[in-house]
Parts: sequence; structure tokens; C-alpha cells
Amino acid sequence: MRIVVRGGEVVGPDGPVRADLGVEDGRIVVVGPDLEAPRDAQVVDASGCWVGPGLVDLHTHLREPGHEEAETIESGARAAARGGYSAVVAMPNTEPALDTAAMVAFVQARGRGACVEVAVAGAITQGRRGELLAPMAEMAALGVRLFTDDGRGVEDPLVLRRAMEYARGLGVRLAEHCEDERLCADGVMHEGALSGRLGLVGRPALAEELMVARDVELARLTGCALHVMHLSSARALAIVTAARAEGLPVTAEVTPHHLTLDETAVEGYDPTFKVHPPLRPRRDVDALVAALRAGSIDAVATDHAPHAPETKDRTFDEAPPGMLGLEHAAALTLEALGGVDAPGAAVAFFERLSRRPARIAGLEVADARSGLGAHGGALVIGEDANLVVFDPRRRWRARREDLASRARNTPYHGRDLTGRARALLVGGRVVLDGEALT
Repeated sequence: MRIVVRGGEVVGPDGPVRADLGVEDGRIVVVGPDLEAPRDAQVVDASGCWVGPGLVDLHTHLREPGHEEAETIESGARAAARGGYSAVVAMPNTEPALDTAAMVAFVQARGRGACVEVAVAGAITQGRRGELLAPMAEMAALGVRLFTDDGRGVEDPLVLRRAMEYARGLGVRLAEHCEDERLCADGVMHEGALSGRLGLVGRPALAEELMVARDVELARLTGCALHVMHLSSARALAIVTAARAEGLPVTAEVTPHHLTLDETAVEGYDPTFKVHPPLRPRRDVDALVAALRAGSIDAVATDHAPHAPETKDRTFDEAPPGMLGLEHAAALTLEALGGVDAPGAAVAFFERLSRRPARIAGLEVADARSGLGAHGGALVIGEDANLVVFDPRRRWRARREDLASRARNTPYHGRDLTGRARALLVGGRVVLDGEALT
């Protein structure tokens, strides 16, 4: 054994068990109590911590290529490691878009030098314009398992139907940003009484709900696996929940900010709180939290959206939407689940942040084409050693100056949080130790 993770509670799908882990050659080689560490082994202190599969983010904007002033693959990966993530899925709304095999291969190559594993989501349509299908088969041959035009949905239902038929044949999943831009128009926050009082143009929840309903019906027609991104509306959630109850191949994610912030956050006109879909009323937040705890939502995904300071330092109307998420998501998810002492919190935490996201992204098994290892495992002998040591009682204060990201647009600056990654192993290598990147 080259690495021994000692003193923690190993959280498998059935619950936490006091045990140590031994790692060698990138794999878990032994699991048991009070392991004897060889003299030359590196010992990772997990006392008082949960030891679980490394977190997996389904929805990360790394901005490279095209906007490296906001984030790079390297800086985004460092932010992910600080947050406890062993793998992230890079969104394709870069410049140029990740809509060809060549662009996918570029990001994959850059990702191989990062401290966490970087999977790539390919675009559904060329240039993400919603008109002509991108060559999904060529990208799938490189190991791409998730396709999306994120930043916008595919507006034309016939184009999306053809994309779903194509995707089903390839055995890949489509992920949709569900907002009808024709209904949203130039809206910048949730449409309602508050937007009227603030004098800001609203984005109606109906824009999300109609597109979710349409996409679910197209998934029913085609049999294509559909993933609904960043749910924010209670009615949209109800549509997804009903589809899942029918056995349709529909999964859904929610973001930390839609679980912990509501529309009143924009009352100060701070563009840090501008995001699409927008922050909703408290009734929607409460519905999402209840669904997360009940297991009706598959995953918490960050929608980590870095922006250079000068672009966010504009009026609320003019600033781009999006906020950071990677470094705070774990603590915020634990908070939404009811905290460390909530019944089943440990299992639910790793289900929503690791195991289910890994399955949705196709990362539950290693893939030689993409060069990515397996994530979201049960932490048993023989598995790839992608794991996090998470201290669920660690109290800390979020500060933008402490971020590993190049950007600073976090809505949580100054907020007291509980729960933080203490150590992270990626491919059997310690990349975070004692909250410091190695």
C-alpha cells in the first residue's frame, strides 16, 4: 500500500462503516479496520470525516477555449479539487463551441494535465445555434457521453426530435437548458411582483415549464435518455417527477444556488445574483429542497459559471448571467439535506453529488477512449481510487479572495458554511491534503 486513508467512516451505498482504505497503483487494494501502514506509505488523516467517492459535477463551465480571462481548464480543475470533485463535465459553450471531434480532443488533451479528471460534453447542434446537428457520432467515438447546447435550449422541436433519435442510436444522453427564449425575451430575473417593484424585466417560470414538458414528451416519443439541467421551478419539477414515475428515461439536476437563494437576493441589484434560469420565489426553493431530500432529484450540479470581474461589474441588466459553484457546493448541499445529523445524510450526500451524477455522465466505468477512470463507486477492493475525505462538521467562511478560480463572482462571500473537503484522491494520487492543493 502506498496510501492509507485512516480513521474515517467509509460511506457506501448502504451507509457509513468505520474502516480504513489502502491504495496502490491507482486502485483500492484493501478495506478494513485499523490497517497497518507500511513505513513508506502516505497516511491521509480521515478522523471525524466521511470517506466517499470523489464528487462529480455534471455542469461546469471551464471557459477554455475563448474566455481564459475568466477561467481555464487548469484553474477550474483546481477549484473543483478544493470542492472535493474528482471529475467535472466541461460544458461546450466555449468560443468556438465544442461541436466537433477536433474541439473535443483539444479539451480532452488539456484536461489530461489537470488535477482532476475532465470529461467533455459535446454540443447538440453546430455552433449551438439550434439549426443543424453536430457530428455527435464522431464526438461519441472519443468517449463523449453527454450532449447539450447549454446556455440555451434547442428551440426547434423538430431539430431536437432528430437529435434525440440520433442520440438514442448512439447510446448517449441529451441534456437540455430548458428556457424558451422567446418567452424570456430580455428578462433578467424571475417574473413576478418583485420584478415589477424593482423595475426589471422578468423571465417567467412558464418559459422553463413549457420546454421541460415539450422535452419530456419528445423523450417519450423517441426513447432518448433526457437530462434536465438546473431545475428551478416547482411546476417543472412536478413534470419531471411525473415522467420518472412513468418510467421514462428522464433525470434532473438542481444547483446549489436554486436550493439556497431566492429572488429576494436581487433586491440590491447586485449582478452577482443574476443567473439563468433566475432565482425563484421561496415556494419554489422549498419544493426543490423537499424533492432533493426525497430523492426525486438525481443530482446537485454546480453550473459553475465564472466571469471576469469587469464583465460582472456592470448594471444588472447588462451583466452576464452566472455564478461560481465548485468550491461551495458540497457544504450547501449538506445544508439543503438538513445537515450532518439528518437521517441518511451521508448516503444522500454522496448519491446526489457523486454516484448518480457519475451514472448520468457515463463515468461509472473507466473509458479507454477518453482516458477517464471510474467515478462514483462503492469504495470496494479493485475500484479506481477516486475518493474524497469530507469533514461534515468543519465550519468555515466563504471568501472570494480565497477562491482557486480565476473569477470572483460568488454569491456566498461572507457566508458561514459547514462541511468541507479535507483530502481528495484522483486516480490514486493525493491532490488535496489538509485542504491544501498538492
